[in-house]
Amino acid sequence: MLSRKAHCISAVLSLSGLAVLLVLDHQLPLLSKQRRQSQKSREADFLRDHCRSLAEQDRAFIWGKHFRTSFGKSSSCKDYVTSSHYLTKTLSAEEAGFPIAYAITIHKEFGTFERVFRAIYMPHNVYCIHVDKKAPDRYQQDVKKLVDCFPNAFLVSKAEVVIYTGITRLQADLNCMKDLLRSTVQWKYLLNLCGQDFPLKTNKEIVRKLKKFNGKNITPGIPLVDPYTVRTKYSFKPCLGDHEGEYPIQMLSTTYLKSEVPHNLTLYRGSSYVALTRPFVEFIFSDERALDLLEWSQDTFSPDEQYWTTLSRIPDVPGSMPNATREGGLRAIKWINGTVGKCYGHYKRDICVYGTGDLEWLLSGPQLFANKVELETYPPTVECLELAVRERALKESEIPVEPSWYL
Repeated sequence: MLSRKAHCISAVLSLSGLAVLLVLDHQLPLLSKQRRQSQKSREADFLRDHCRSLAEQDRAFIWGKHFRTSFGKSSSCKDYVTSSHYLTKTLSAEEAGFPIAYAITIHKEFGTFERVFRAIYMPHNVYCIHVDKKAPDRYQQDVKKLVDCFPNAFLVSKAEVVIYTGITRLQADLNCMKDLLRSTVQWKYLLNLCGQDFPLKTNKEIVRKLKKFNGKNITPGIPLVDPYTVRTKYSFKPCLGDHEGEYPIQMLSTTYLKSEVPHNLTLYRGSSYVALTRPFVEFIFSDERALDLLEWSQDTFSPDEQYWTTLSRIPDVPGSMPNATREGGLRAIKWINGTVGKCYGHYKRDICVYGTGDLEWLLSGPQLFANKVELETYPPTVECLELAVRERALKESEIPVEPSWYL
């Protein structure tokens, strides 16, 4: 009898143990996921506290990448988009009614571009990506893999071999603009960026800034005067530089004088990065003045710095601002000879690559984008900016915030 009881107890214990194992086996993935989420939450809190200190110019030690994406590790696009915390719904009716088109030209630093894209991505906007044909095959493949995960993003239909300060830099933007006009998204404004322009404002804040211009183009610039007139006085041609570098091909002046500017246009010099209305973008592909100026600019130096500002000063052009100067506040830039303060990172081609000491200036200013950032060089700068913009976006959301949207 006792032996029989012992067998029964043993069987019950075995079954109980099996049940516990089955329950644990079922719950372990959930527990593991909860543990990862808890760890992520602690990381976000840690970064938030340190970013706040850095933005207030207090001492803080922080390094490494805390908001890693799952690129190259996800089993599907859906998994990548969710696990990498992309915003998957439009956050307000105001934003839905004011879609923006982006033309982004890139050639290096995939990690930085991915963070920029995640920070500006909204499902109702539309994005054209131009990858320099000189970029390594692996880089081009990675960009295509990312872009293919988003129905409202695409690679440009015609990529250029971009020559810095040459016509192909302008042509790269124009190729994207032509493609964006074919999009079914009825965007209101087009912004052109490079892969190192990081947003300082939420999508809603960008929309509200653009709305204030009431259908006018934002093309900061001033009349083209000496010593810059040499850019269009002589014909320039691409030549190999003195040394190998990021831009081995350079535009060098010849002794050939150029013809007069077509249609007696007054030339202006300004930023290559602008905000253009849809009617203006339609105008540049159809108006004789725009087409002739583009043809005339083929052998000039940095035509992208003259083209937009010159056309946007013509009184009868859509969205024109004939008396505009440098207003607009699109990009926060610290030039090496500028007056806006110290660069806490380092200078590259006379422009500051921002370090953490620049955060206070960047976050307190009115500009829409910071140029330049580098994720690999100063990861906390990029991540603190991304965290600040994302938290403001979620705070002002008019729809319920989904858990995956938190960084």
